[in-house]
Amino acid sequence: MADVKKELVEMLNHALELEHAARIQYLSHAERVSGPGAEMVINRLKEIASDEKEHEDMFRELIGGYLGGVPTMELSERHGAEDREGILKVNLEDEKNAIDFYKQVYKKVLENRDALKYEFETLEHGLRHIIIDEQEHVSELSLLLGD
Repeated sequence: MADVKKELVEMLNHALELEHAARIQYLSHAERVSGPGAEMVINRLKEIASDEKEHEDMFRELIGGYLGGVPTMELSERHGAEDREGILKVNLEDEKNAIDFYKQVYKKVLENRDALKYEFETLEHGLRHIIIDEQEHVSELSLLLGD
């Protein structure tokens, strides 16, 4: 495996760990929300968890199917929270951190277009799509927080 592909596998495996953890975190947090308007927040947290599952699947496909790597089964750190505001804030921060990291991966792909002769478009498209989804999550969580 070429060096850039190996580096991308490592980066995408970290992204996969982030998505594994995010899905679990969203589903767990959805069970903690209560009070007025809780149903709307719970439903949105569960929808975002479903998006994260799709991201996991895409990262696995990119790692295994396009870069010849082995997808990780590890999880990154999860963050607990006690109330609705805390849940929304911790997830908002995690989404922003994920976007920042995914943009680094995206930049690496763009910089190595020539070395990724048969993978570039799929990697670029998949990463861009995930970044757009995560940006949507930031917008939605910010709205739920009233920011």
